[in-house]
Amino acid sequence: MQFWGVSEEGNFEGANVLHLAEGAEAEEPEGFDEMRRALLEARAQRVRPGLDDKRLTAWNALAIAAFADTGAVLGREDYLDAARACAEFVLGSLRDEAGNLLRTYKDGRAHLGAYLEDHAFLLEALLTLYESTFEARWLEAARDLAETTIERFGDPERGGFYSTASNHEELIARRKEVGDHPIPSGNSSAAMGLLRLAALSGERRYEEAAEGIFALFAEPAVRHPDAFAHLLRALDFHLSPSREVALVGDDLTALAAAARERPLFHAVLAGGPEGAEQPPLLAGRTTVDGQPAAYVCENFTCQLPVTDPNELRRQL
Repeated sequence: MQFWGVSEEGNFEGANVLHLAEGAEAEEPEGFDEMRRALLEARAQRVRPGLDDKRLTAWNALAIAAFADTGAVLGREDYLDAARACAEFVLGSLRDEAGNLLRTYKDGRAHLGAYLEDHAFLLEALLTLYESTFEARWLEAARDLAETTIERFGDPERGGFYSTASNHEELIARRKEVGDHPIPSGNSSAAMGLLRLAALSGERRYEEAAEGIFALFAEPAVRHPDAFAHLLRALDFHLSPSREVALVGDDLTALAAAARERPLFHAVLAGGPEGAEQPPLLAGRTTVDGQPAAYVCENFTCQLPVTDPNELRRQL
């Protein structure tokens, strides 16, 4: 009883919630395994709590971005593989027959039309996965998703994005989600993703869609900054001088490592072999004397290419 913190007065509304008591002996008491078995048998007589084991598109997207970013910075291929596998699952299994993104998956079945946060979080995740691997398939998927998001969730008259799609079930009203607690809102994430896509592609219309979000929510974000952290991060990306970093060549390991040493808060990163046309940031970029080269650009106007990682660090 002393080991498990049991007392006469209890520690929760007169009852005892078993826990490792403060000051309990470091060594397990004699007969500890037998005690555990007895407790388990007693607990087995109670109704077990429900198990929430569904898979949500939005939350998996957050995981994809985290694994991809961490894998790239730390050089952990296992983290990148986890991000790839998760992205493949979401893009492959969380779709309906028409290819529309779905919200949730459980027991081999995906259903419910995806919301704005599912699309926006996945857009950011796919861009992060592209920047972490330079695999063009993730950028292509991100562009397709951005087009769908703008078409089905956008409000061209007032700006911003609705939480539900135009082909969702009809509700009394279509609301627009705000507030970045405890995770980013769909609008904040959409703004960040669209700005990053605009920087990689050079397409102004993605930036304009993000500006519509700022026009709608900038005033409350300034009044209540603690509730709009991700939106303010996107606004900072938009207002600050941002750079596009293009790496060209067959082995980009050294240059990519140099680019990732510090967080690229106001930059996007693209990479591919010489002659690559996608994203447009790579178009026309060449190696230098056969060596992999890095181009640091602003609004697609670039400094002279460099081949030395230290020179890339200096430019950044």
